[in-house]
Amino acid sequence: MIAELGHLLAFLALATAASQSVLGLTTGGEPVRKLAVATGMFTLLSMLTLVISFVRLDFSVELVARNSHSLKPIIYRIAGAWGNHEGSMLLWCLIMAGYGAAGALFMQRGKLRDRALGVQGLLTTGSLLYLLIASSPFIRLDNPPLDGGGMNPLLQDPAVALHPPFLYMGYVGLSFVFSIAAAGLIEGKIDRDWAKRVRPWALTAWSALTVGITLGAIWAYYELG
Repeated sequence: MIAELGHLLAFLALATAASQSVLGLTTGGEPVRKLAVATGMFTLLSMLTLVISFVRLDFSVELVARNSHSLKPIIYRIAGAWGNHEGSMLLWCLIMAGYGAAGALFMQRGKLRDRALGVQGLLTTGSLLYLLIASSPFIRLDNPPLDGGGMNPLLQDPAVALHPPFLYMGYVGLSFVFSIAAAGLIEGKIDRDWAKRVRPWALTAWSALTVGITLGAIWAYYELG
């Protein structure tokens, strides 16, 4: 049932993200903020269900059967949740929705925030649609194997376990910088106040990207030579 719950939560995130987009780009107000937080929470819970499936070694889930094994340490069971295409796409959606939720909680209220949340909701909707239509991590197997195929040996490294989350926090995080830029263009307010408000988000994403690239470089140096 855990995989089905994750699938349902992803659909709920899609519904709230689409509503967030429509309201953010039209009326705005408090409902947009609540929808952005809800989108982030639904996506986070959906990701947690996938991680739980990997930790519990639920080989009836196709993604777990292909990317985990009963002999793997717990760190690689967890990392296996995003060490593949479908899981990394869900991580992508989580971080995109997470930045929208953070913006809803920490940005100063006003039209710029509402329009930024609307654009971010639109980007999140597109990502979730792709996830659910073409890249679902929650597919069940009719005849699950007794054990899984295991994680790619090249990816079994502590640096790679942390590398994708930081990397995505960086370059997916820049989507929110884009959303604030688009909001400024919509409102016709690209000025010093706009620059002051976008700066913390740009620095956060840039810093995370720096950490992610550094971890990837460390891994590549001693793993790939």
